[in-house]
Amino acid sequence: MASWDDPRQMATVVPGGPIPESLNGVGVPSWTDAPTDVAGWEKLAEQQQEPFTEPAIASVPGKAPASGVVVLESDGRVWVVSPSNQHGGYVNTFPKGKLDPGLGLRANALKEAFEESGLQVELTGFLCDSVRSTSITRYYTAKRVGGHPGDMGWETQAVHLVPRAQLASVVTHKNDQGVLEALAALS
Repeated sequence: MASWDDPRQMATVVPGGPIPESLNGVGVPSWTDAPTDVAGWEKLAEQQQEPFTEPAIASVPGKAPASGVVVLESDGRVWVVSPSNQHGGYVNTFPKGKLDPGLGLRANALKEAFEESGLQVELTGFLCDSVRSTSITRYYTAKRVGGHPGDMGWETQAVHLVPRAQLASVVTHKNDQGVLEALAALS
């Protein structure tokens, strides 16, 4: 439990696992009233507090549009997920997924963050676009405003809070290298 309060350490939680009641001054309650449909996720995206601009996402033949999020904790660490059964060849990665019909990029990023990490996040900016194996994925930066990482969905077997200095050794899939480079450019 001490690793959660030490920004120099990586902290990990598994489904239903323990975590402090608060982290960096933000509570860690389960997000019980998360949206459950496209309209709800779209409404949440429209209500986001921090306005920012972003370029249009490119259309790449044979690649579906997707979006994801890099959640930055106020202590300098970054939230990372471990997909169940290393789906897609990912040991660790950032929450992401292809767009459901009718769901925009921002709303989808919020939904994927919740489904894969249990976190309630607020998007803070455009990070990069990444051409991946089956998609072109728009990545946003975000801050955690609630949620409990132990509430991750079935797609995830663990959620980690990783110091930036360790991020490149934890997130190692070739498809994530451009995301790591864009994140490093923000520092």
